[in-house]
Amino acid sequence: MSGSCVAGSTAATTRRTASTPPPSGPDRIHRLLNRIDWDADEVLDDVRDYVVENLGDRDAVLIVDVRSAGVQRQYSGTAGRTENSQIGVFLAYATGRGRTLIDRRLYLPTSWTDDRERCRRAGIDDSVAFETKVAMAKAMVRRALAEKIPFGWVTADVAYGFSKAGASSWSSRNVFHVMATTRHDTVVTRWSIDHPVHDLFPALPRQKWNCRSCGEGAHGRRIYDWARVEVRPWHREDRPHWVLARRSVSRPEEISYYIAYCPAGTTLDELIRIAGSRWAVGECFQTAKQECGLDDYQVRRYPGWHRHMTLAMAAHACLTVLRARQLDKEKAETDPPSSSTSASPRSDA
Repeated sequence: MSGSCVAGSTAATTRRTASTPPPSGPDRIHRLLNRIDWDADEVLDDVRDYVVENLGDRDAVLIVDVRSAGVQRQYSGTAGRTENSQIGVFLAYATGRGRTLIDRRLYLPTSWTDDRERCRRAGIDDSVAFETKVAMAKAMVRRALAEKIPFGWVTADVAYGFSKAGASSWSSRNVFHVMATTRHDTVVTRWSIDHPVHDLFPALPRQKWNCRSCGEGAHGRRIYDWARVEVRPWHREDRPHWVLARRSVSRPEEISYYIAYCPAGTTLDELIRIAGSRWAVGECFQTAKQECGLDDYQVRRYPGWHRHMTLAMAAHACLTVLRARQLDKEKAETDPPSSSTSASPRSDA
C-alpha cells in the first residue's frame, strides 16, 4: 500500500460471492455492509499498516475512548445520559503529524450476551462473550504491542484509569501511560497502602504548582495549574509512578487526577503533554463524523457495525495522511535553505 490510500486495499479485499447480484438499487451500501463477502478485520489490518507506514512514530500516543456508536438503554458518555445507544470502544493513534483511529470494537451489554438467540439474529457468533470496556481496551493495546505498532505512551479517560487491574497490567508490560482517575482512587505511598489521591496535594507548597498549557482546545490554549507527587516508592527506580493533578486556574476547587507510569527523568511538561493528548481522540471523532460518515449508518447487525466503522476509519486515515503530506510540503517550501552542505546524521538511539 505504499504511497496509496487504503481504499485500494479495501476494494481488493472486498469480493462478491457468485450468488450476489450486482448492486443496482439504492441499497448498495447495505449490500456492502451486510451481504458481500469480505473481512473487516483484514481491512483494519491494512488501515493500521497504512497509518504506521505514513505516520509511525516511537513517541506516538495510543488513546482509548468510548463513543456512542447491541442496542439497549445504557449510559452514553457522549450523550451524557441513559438512552438507547450503541457503545463502541476505539483506539486512536496520535503523532505530531496527525491522529486517526486504528481499532474499534462494539461493546455488548449482558442483556445481549446472556441472550444467545438474540445475538445470533444480530450476526453475533456464539464465541463472542461479554467483555467489559476495560477488557476491550486492554485487548486493543495488547494487539498493538503484538503487531509492533510504534508508540511511546497510552492514555485514557477516567473509566480506564480508575481500573487498577488495567493500570497494573500495563505497568507489568512496561507500557508507559498517563491515565485519568477519580479523586476517590487510592495509591500506595510511604505512609499508607490505600492513600486517597486527593489527599496528596492540599499540603503541597505553592511553588510545586506550575501553570502550563496542555494543548490547543476549541476555545484556545487549555491552561491549568499542574503538580505531581511520586508514589509506590519501592518500585523500580528507573520506572517511577506519579499522581498528577490538574487544577483549574479560575476555579481552584476543580481538580482532576491522573496516574502516571514513566521512565526515570520524565519531566512534568512531558506528562502534561501526554495527559493533554487525550483530547486528540475527540478531534478524530469530530472529523471522522463530518468528513467520513462515521456516525451515518443504519446497521443493526454486529458485522455490519464493524464493517461501517472500518471503512470510515480507512477514509479518515487516508485524509489524515494526505493532510500530513501537504503540511510537510508547505513546511519544506517555507523553510529557509540549510547552511550546511550535508545533513547531519540522525541518531536512532
